Amino acid sequence: MLLSLLLAFASCNLTSNTFDNPDKDKLLLQVISYVLEEGHVDPKDFDDQFSEHVFERYIEQIDPYKTYFYASDLEQFNAYRYELDDELRAYELNFFNTSVEVLTKRLQEAKSFYKKILGKPFDYNIIEEYSSDAESESYPADKKEMENRWRKQLKLYSLVNYNDLIRENQTAENKKSDVELEIAAREETMKSMDELFDFIDDRERRDWFDTYINALVEEFDPHTYYLSPDTKDRFDTDMSGNFEGIGARLQKRMDNISVNEIISGGPAWRQNKLEVGDVILKVRQADEKEAVSVVGMRIDEAVKLIKGPKGTNVILTLKKVDGNVSDLEISRDIVELEEVYVKSSVVEKDGSRYGLIDLPKFYVDFDNYKERNAASDVQREIERLKAEGVEGIIIDLRGNGGGSLPTVVEMTGLFIEKGPVVQVRSTGSKPEQKKDTDSSITWDGPLVVMVNEMSASASEIFAAAIQDYKRGIIIGSPQTYGKGTVQNVFDLNRMVRNNDLGDLGALAFTTQKFYRINGGSTQLKGVNSDIVIPDRYSFIDVGERDLENPLPWDQITPADYTIWNGGLDYDYVVSSSKQRIENNALFQLIEENAKWIKESRDDRSTPLNYDLYKKELDRNETEVKRFDQLSDYENQLQFASLPYELEAISKDSILKEKRSRWHDNLRKDLYVEEALNVLTDLRVSQNISKKSLTSIKN
Repeated sequence: MLLSLLLAFASCNLTSNTFDNPDKDKLLLQVISYVLEEGHVDPKDFDDQFSEHVFERYIEQIDPYKTYFYASDLEQFNAYRYELDDELRAYELNFFNTSVEVLTKRLQEAKSFYKKILGKPFDYNIIEEYSSDAESESYPADKKEMENRWRKQLKLYSLVNYNDLIRENQTAENKKSDVELEIAAREETMKSMDELFDFIDDRERRDWFDTYINALVEEFDPHTYYLSPDTKDRFDTDMSGNFEGIGARLQKRMDNISVNEIISGGPAWRQNKLEVGDVILKVRQADEKEAVSVVGMRIDEAVKLIKGPKGTNVILTLKKVDGNVSDLEISRDIVELEEVYVKSSVVEKDGSRYGLIDLPKFYVDFDNYKERNAASDVQREIERLKAEGVEGIIIDLRGNGGGSLPTVVEMTGLFIEKGPVVQVRSTGSKPEQKKDTDSSITWDGPLVVMVNEMSASASEIFAAAIQDYKRGIIIGSPQTYGKGTVQNVFDLNRMVRNNDLGDLGALAFTTQKFYRINGGSTQLKGVNSDIVIPDRYSFIDVGERDLENPLPWDQITPADYTIWNGGLDYDYVVSSSKQRIENNALFQLIEENAKWIKESRDDRSTPLNYDLYKKELDRNETEVKRFDQLSDYENQLQFASLPYELEAISKDSILKEKRSRWHDNLRKDLYVEEALNVLTDLRVSQNISKKSLTSIKN
C-alpha cells in the first residue's frame, strides 16, 4: 500500500510553527501531536478513550503473548490507563519510562526461564496443548504460572523441530535414537531463543520509544505511522525502486510475520511458490546449517535476515496459506522493475479474439509523466490490441495495490466519454471531483475488470468508476481491499529550526479520503464485484476491515454523471455467469478450500503430544491433497504476445521466459476463463442490441 504515499506535502501548511524543546523525546511528541491535529484527515480528540486505546495497543505490542508481564505489573500500569492523553498534552513520558523499566526486568527473568526449561527433556507423551490465543488468556499471577506458559511455548517450538528431525532421520545413513533427536530439538530451540534474546538485549531505549510513538499515532488509523531516522532511510530506498532480496513485502500481526505482497518481477514472483498470506516461521542462510526463528522478532530485523546480496540463497520455513509447513529456498536478486509495467496478450475463444491487459500497479514516472505512466501505456496496449482485431478487453487488477491518483483518473477516461472519476476529501477541505475532461474514447467495446481482495486504492477507484458508469463488469472476490485513503510522508525536521538534537525522522499520515462518484467511500467496503467468484482468500483476514482501528466508511453527496449507454444487457450477463459458477465443480472446490483455510487459521490450539501433533499434520496434508486438482487444472486457451513484443522476444531470452511463464499461468487460470466467458456474453449482448437498433431504424 506504500505506492499511494506522496512524498510532497503540499496539501497542508504545517511549517508556520516551530518547536525547540531541549529534550528530543518530548520535542518529538510535541511535533507529532501538532502535525496530526492539524493535518490528519480525521483528527482524534486526546481524551480518556484515546488514552485507553493507546495504552492497550502499546502493552499488546511489547508483550503480545503475555509472557513478560505479570498481573501485578498490569495493576501498576493501570494507574496510567486514562492519563496518556494528559501526558501527551504535557509532553510527559512517565508511563513509557515506567513500562520500559519493568519490561527490562521481566526480559531478564524470561531469559532465565527459557534456559532453565530447555535444560530438561520434554515428555511428548503427555496429553496437553498450547494455545496462541493470547486475548483469552489472563496475565500470569506468579512465577509458577509464567514459567508454565514459557514451558508450553518452548515445548511447541521444540516439538516442531523434533518432527522435522524425525523426518530427516528416516533417510539419514547414521540413524539417531529418539533421545538424541529430542536433545537436538531442544538445542535448536535454545539456539533460536539465544539469538532472539541477543537481539532483544541489543535494543535500546529509543527502540522501545519508537514502539510507543507508533502505538500513539496508530490510534488515528492503521496507515499512520512514525518512521525513525533508520526506518526512514530504508523507506526512501524502498520508494526509489531499488530492491535487492527476494522481492516480497512483509507485515506483522501479533508475533507472526506474514507475506503481504509479492513484488512483480522479483525472485519470489518469478519462482511463483511464495504466496500472500504465508507466515514465515524461520529463516536460514543457504551456507549455514541452523535456522533462526523470526516468531516474535521485530519485522525490520526479520527483513535483514531475508535480504542479502544478489546470487545468494535464503531458505524460509513457511506456514503456508493452506496450513501446511514447508521449506522454500529462494535465490536473491535485484527486482526487475520492468515487470511492474503493463503487459498484454491476445487470446482466441469460440472464433473471436480478445485482449487481456495485466496492470500490476498504477505507476508513474514523476520526472517525466508524459513519457511513462500506467494510463498512457494502457492506451498504447489498447491501440495495439485493436489492431489485432480484438472484440473485448479484460483489465486484470488482481493484486494491484494502487499508485498514482492522476494516472487512474486518466486511465478511466480511456473508457468513458468524459465526467467525474473520483471525489477526494482532503484535510480541512470540501470534497473535490477529479474528472476526465477528454471526450475521446480509446475503447468503447465490451470490458471486464478483474479484481481480488488485494486490489486496493487506485485499483478500487478505477473499478468503482467503471461500475458506477455501468461501463463494464467487475468480476472477482466479494469485495476489494477497502483502502480509501492517501498518506503523505512528512519530514519532521522541517518543523524545527536550528535543531542540534539529531534527526527526528518522519511521519506517514492520512490526509485524504476517496469517494466514489455515487457518493460512497471505498474505505472498508471496497468495491463489491458484480460477479463473485469463490476465492481462497474469501474468508481470511487480508482486507482493510481486518486491520486494527481503520477509518470508518462514510458517504458524501453523489457527483453528477451520466451512465454509459452501450446497449448491453448486464442483468443477462451477470445471471449467465452466476449460473456457470454455481455449476462448476472446481469453483465449488475453491469455496471448500477457502472455508477449510479459515477453519485452520481460527484454530489457535496445538497438541503438545507428539502422536496427536503428527495426526494433525497428517490430516492437514491429506486435506491439502484433496485440493490438488485445483493446481492441476488447465484450460484449452492459447495466449499470444503482440507483434511488437514478439520482435523483442526474439532478441531477449529472459523476456521470452517471462512471457512464456505468464501465458502458462493464464492457461491454468480458472478466473481468466470465466472472465472470457463474460466477455463473450457482453459481445453477444452488444451485437443483439446493435441489430435491434438497426431494425428499428429500418
